[in-house]
Amino acid sequence: MTWPLTLLAAVLILFILRDVFHTLWHPTRHGGLSRLVMRGVWRLSAHHGERRRPAGLAGPTGMMAVVVAWALTVAVGWALLYWPRMPEDFSYATGLAPGDHAGPVDALYVSLVTLATLGLGDIAPTSGWLRVLAPVEALVGFALLSATVAWILGIYPALARRRALALRLSHLRRADVDEDALDSAGGAAVLDGLATALSTVTVDFLQYPESYYFYDIDRNTSLPAQLDHALDLTDRAARARHPDVRLSASVLRTALQDLAEVLDERFTRTGAGPEQVFAAYARDHGRS
Repeated sequence: MTWPLTLLAAVLILFILRDVFHTLWHPTRHGGLSRLVMRGVWRLSAHHGERRRPAGLAGPTGMMAVVVAWALTVAVGWALLYWPRMPEDFSYATGLAPGDHAGPVDALYVSLVTLATLGLGDIAPTSGWLRVLAPVEALVGFALLSATVAWILGIYPALARRRALALRLSHLRRADVDEDALDSAGGAAVLDGLATALSTVTVDFLQYPESYYFYDIDRNTSLPAQLDHALDLTDRAARARHPDVRLSASVLRTALQDLAEVLDERFTRTGAGPEQVFAAYARDHGRS
């Protein structure tokens, strides 16, 4: 039974390490477990059958669930390495009967305190290769903690950029910019700024796909609620007389297409054009 458990342990540990790698350090291939957890929390957060996200908690809750899943799976994996070798390959503190502390719960306890870098020392490995693996688990635990902090510090600036773009579009909508103002050098500059911000947001969705699952309660800072206005501005600017405005409209249309392609490939799965993709994005966020 020792080697089957060892093989299962290796599979679990490598699966989680691969998932962390593809979620945080190679996000063009979003991790399988993290994607499933984030989508699951997102779908469960639907309130009374409506496509609303209560208090915008789906995203933060999903990230927390992913981190817990990573840590628990790694802990279970190492526990499966320790359990078949207890108590023979472990030393016990005075007062602990080895025969009474050699079950799966004890192995999980040893794994958790090692992963958390607590190192209580009441139960410790004594065989050569286990003494090497225990510090490796501690290093993995430290790496998970560091990765989690980096993940959080990276995703919230991305969300701020997305919300700033949405608010800018909301300003333009509420300002009700007329055709003469749009058909000018100033209008071209506004369109160029929107194209630049859209490019940044597109990269953010590639780098942090889980940011899709953050719901914005305020409509003015909700990008899915404002993208239809970006399309409207593009259509109006394409009919302008000023050549710079028409050029800027073409660039903005391309930026919108790029964003739609990323959203559709990763989330909405409509196989349609930007208008339909953004409509599906809005429905998914309760903004239809």
